[in-house]
Amino acid sequence: MAKNEANNSALKIIPLGGLHEIGKNTCLFEYDDEIILLDAGLAFPTEAMHGVNIVLPDTTYLRENRHKIKGMIVTHGHEDHIGGIAFHLKQFDIPVIYGPRLAMAMLEGKLEEAGVRDRTEIRTVLPRDVVRIGKNFLVEYIRNTHSIADSFTVAIHTPLGVVIHTGDFKIDHTPVDGEKFDLQRLAEHGEKGVLCLLSDSTNSEVPGFTPSERSVYPNLERVFSQAPGRLFVTTFASSVHRINMILDIAKKQNRVVTVVGRSMLNLIAHARNLGYIKCEDNLLQPLHAVRNLPDERVLILTTGSQGESMAAMTRIANKEHPHIKIREGDTVVFSANPIPGNTIAVVNTIDKLMIQGARVVYGRDKGIHVSGHGCQEEQKLMIALTRPKFFVPFHGEHRMLVKHGETAQSMGIPAENMIIIQNGDIVELTEDAIRVAGKVPSGIELVDTTSSGMVSAKVLQERQRMASEGIITIAAAIDWNGKLLAKPEIHLRGVVTSVERSLLQTWVKQRIEEILSVRWSEFAPNEGEPADIDWGGLQGTLERELQRSIRRELQCQPSVTLLMQIPDEPPVKVADGRRRRTRTAAQVAS
Repeated sequence: MAKNEANNSALKIIPLGGLHEIGKNTCLFEYDDEIILLDAGLAFPTEAMHGVNIVLPDTTYLRENRHKIKGMIVTHGHEDHIGGIAFHLKQFDIPVIYGPRLAMAMLEGKLEEAGVRDRTEIRTVLPRDVVRIGKNFLVEYIRNTHSIADSFTVAIHTPLGVVIHTGDFKIDHTPVDGEKFDLQRLAEHGEKGVLCLLSDSTNSEVPGFTPSERSVYPNLERVFSQAPGRLFVTTFASSVHRINMILDIAKKQNRVVTVVGRSMLNLIAHARNLGYIKCEDNLLQPLHAVRNLPDERVLILTTGSQGESMAAMTRIANKEHPHIKIREGDTVVFSANPIPGNTIAVVNTIDKLMIQGARVVYGRDKGIHVSGHGCQEEQKLMIALTRPKFFVPFHGEHRMLVKHGETAQSMGIPAENMIIIQNGDIVELTEDAIRVAGKVPSGIELVDTTSSGMVSAKVLQERQRMASEGIITIAAAIDWNGKLLAKPEIHLRGVVTSVERSLLQTWVKQRIEEILSVRWSEFAPNEGEPADIDWGGLQGTLERELQRSIRRELQCQPSVTLLMQIPDEPPVKVADGRRRRTRTAAQVAS
């Protein structure tokens, strides 16, 4: 259970993800016996998380308090804000989810695919819509600007006052879709009084303003015009504004666009249905339809800007895509910068494309990508407009949170009215004070989507050990008297050792015989009664002892698995009281 010293009359703000990290943004607000969630995102695994596809925040606190959950508010449709919802709905119900049209369209498909669509009600919102959740929360949606269309800041009206959560934001005065940040509404809340501001810290280390998304257009146009043959463009699948510009330039330059990558195909379909992407039907063509066109008329729009292993561009670079191969004269444009942690994967992808003859255009100096997050001056403007009494830097790694705090102090917010927090901290907010009043579980949950299962810490450790040290499999046949029937078979996979296999086999045989001679009576307490033998306990003991001994002898840490065989049936008595065997040995499941 959570360590909680909090006051029940206070508003509790509990982030489960998104702090001291980038990704899995998840936060809950609690007052009296009601909880609302704000976003529920995912993160992607590190290289050490073998077989893990998705990283989620620990939801122990939500599972324990599922009866308090009244609903969820979603700020926008990025995976690090909605990607975890389908997984959470398998563990607890969320009565209603409010969010922008694009995010809700994307979410509905995810829930249908996961088979949990009936676990919640989805409701869409428009700018300045106000929704009531439970009896204590009134949520107002305020249009902001970000790298995805249909993005919002939220003003949460509580019994203690208004809390503003910025969501991810930048202040773009010339947005591609013409939907400007509703700064007026922020200022109105600032005039009336904002109790607390929770603000995006992603670019808090960067001075100045983030350039407008529209500033990318002329640079993309120039780069595209310099491509003599086929043109490949990779960007974030969710970058609706960027995709709109790419399609517009393609039309101007008489290119036909084919889209490769499931996530981008889905996003474009939803965005076109909702009117966020506007283009003529004949501009978009399937891959087979562009094969007979001249190279200079082809633009292939793909996923994989972050070097994701299964994304289209990565598979093309690895020569694993079944339909697309790089040729001399191709131009590949990376209209995205690597997210922290992805740099090596992106650089490797670029190298492989260049080796195959492509001209690759990438890098911050090319002006073909801008961030979707505000820099220091935009963060200052957010504070100036909302004029909060209390301030909490949100969404970012530790140094980003600290720097954002320094910016807030330079804007006149007293240090005692501001806190730097971690995932799991219970922020207790009253009309007069803010403090950390306890902690809830705040680790991670790992998902292997190929098996639809959670990966425990023990399983992950075993996978890491097998990847780094290998595995030794031992097959041993044991009779009803606790004796080896034959020399054990040993198989090594990925184990580096100078010990000869025959020598290791002899040593393992001796070790098993030693263990059986000393400990057999523990597992066969009633001598002469085969039905009472604890084969499972014996197998576990042998495996642990062999693993300990092998690691000591080989000076490495391989995983050791014992496959133990025993006779199928116990021996039966004959007239003279002796026993005879009835069947041959077979493997016993552990």
